[in-house]
This record gives sequence, C-alpha cells and structure tokens, in this order.
Amino acid sequence: MNPIDTILRHHPALVIDGALATELERRGHDLKNDLWSAKILLEQPEAIQQIHYDYFNAGADCAITASYQATVEGFKRRGLNEKEAIELIQKSVRIATAARDEFWADASNHADRSKPFVAASVGPYGAFLANGEEYVGNYGLSETELMDFHRGRMKALVEAGAEMLACETIPALIEAQAIVKLLDEFPNVAAWLSFSARDEKHISEGQSFADCVRLLEEHPQVAALGINCASPKYLPSLIREAKQHTNKPILVYPNLGEGYDATKNDWDGQAAVESFGEEARVWRAAGARLIGGCCRTTPEDIRVIAGWARGVSDTLGN
Repeated sequence: MNPIDTILRHHPALVIDGALATELERRGHDLKNDLWSAKILLEQPEAIQQIHYDYFNAGADCAITASYQATVEGFKRRGLNEKEAIELIQKSVRIATAARDEFWADASNHADRSKPFVAASVGPYGAFLANGEEYVGNYGLSETELMDFHRGRMKALVEAGAEMLACETIPALIEAQAIVKLLDEFPNVAAWLSFSARDEKHISEGQSFADCVRLLEEHPQVAALGINCASPKYLPSLIREAKQHTNKPILVYPNLGEGYDATKNDWDGQAAVESFGEEARVWRAAGARLIGGCCRTTPEDIRVIAGWARGVSDTLGN
C-alpha cells in the first residue's frame, strides 16, 4: 500500500524523478497548449516512456506519470469523449509502468536499489485552468466541488494500477483537504501531498505550510508531505516548518527557481542554484527524505542526487 515506506526501510533517502513536461520541451516537443504534457499522451506516448526510462536509469526510485494536466474535462475540450479521456489518463500509468518494467528487467540495474515504483500525478484544479493558478489558488470553489473535479481522474489512475498517488503543486489548503477526503473512497491506495509555495513559510494561496502539515498529519493514507515546483531557496525553512508538525517523511522536488510566465507558457529569469543536484544535499540535511526535481530539471540533475543520496548515512534519526 505504501511503496515509500518500503524503500525508506532500506535506504536513508528516496530519489524522485525530475521534470517531464520541460524535459519533453528540451527534446523538441511543442507543449504550448492547454493540455501541456498530456498533449504528448495523444501524439507521441513513446517519448514520455523514454523519459521515464531515462530517469530510472539516472537513479530515480519513482516515476511521476504524465497525468498532471490530464483530466476528463481537459480532454473533452479537445473533442474526446469521456471514455477516450479516461483511457488516456490510464495510459499515463501504463507507460510509466512499462518503462519501469523494462528498466528492472535488466538485473544489472538492481545493485544497491529497491524496485522503483509509479506515482500517478494528480495535478491541482489550477493546472486544468492552464493559466498558472496552481501558483495562486483562490479558485472560489467549495470543498465538494473540488472533490467532484478530482474524483474521476483519481478513480481512473487507481484502476489503472498506480502504486500510489502524487497529489502535487497544490496551492490551497481547501484543495488538499478535498483530496484527503477523496482518499477515503480509495482505501487501498496511499498518496503524497505536496504544495506549491510563495515564500519560506506559506503555500501559494497564503496559508501557513506548518498549519497545512499539522492538519493533514493524522490521515493514515497520506504517506508523505512536502513542497514541489517552488524555488529551491525556500526549501530549508519549509522543511524545518514541516518537521515541527509531522512524523511522516518530508518530500521536496522544486523547480530551478526561475519565474513562470503563464501568458507565454514559459520560464524566464535565472536559476536560483548553481548545481541543483549538489544543492539538494542542503534539503536532505534539513530533514527531507524524498528528493527530486520539478520544472526545468533533467535526468542529469537526478543522477547527481542519486549519486550521493544512496551513500548518506541516516543521521537524521528518521
């Protein structure tokens, strides 16, 4: 039920993969579209599978599926019917699983590793809006409305065989609470919840990250809590905030610290760190046990993290 616990019983850190959408762009794919990486599920799914494989080969313990922006509502905008939309959402799990199985079929890849797993991405409502709202929140929707939005995709991902759910880039506490309530409808699956953040103490909509962690701590299906697609400079403080309120593993997979321009669907500015993979040592020292990368990171960044993460001693006592 909880592949995170399985790996952390044997290793002091778990390596999450890196960016999918921006890695597709780096390899020449045009994602300037409301579907973002989900567009490639329609057009060239083998490209997604190759990136998953490359991250496993770089040392990732888990692949996050290409379902972040894959929703029934979003695919219907493209003219697909509900059955076709669900099939594509489930295809994201099968692609990642096929990449994992191909990688693990080679026994030479087993050295000093646990079998990698597939975490099905559940992106926020703001990702469906495709206007950058996952970095703002304030949707104006009720908890029930948010549950209704997420239910169909979560059901499809679970039925496709996802080993856990990666509920990520969540900008608002109300959305996290809606997702956690929905987990009760899928009692045999674990999930991680990771928020986007506006600064060293607050998630994007403005709530205290410490309060969010405290309120989610008791749910038995929440396997880890943390931050993703935020600037690396915020992480040490946010990790320390989380550690005061949870005994669950803390996860971080930030972007490079550049700014995102939703009007251009593009990143601009300078990276906040010189070496992403080496900077990740600071997050581990602060208390993070699951570490990877989000937008603009590459398999090489994950290779650097995996290179030192499996050699660290578990001096944090958790």
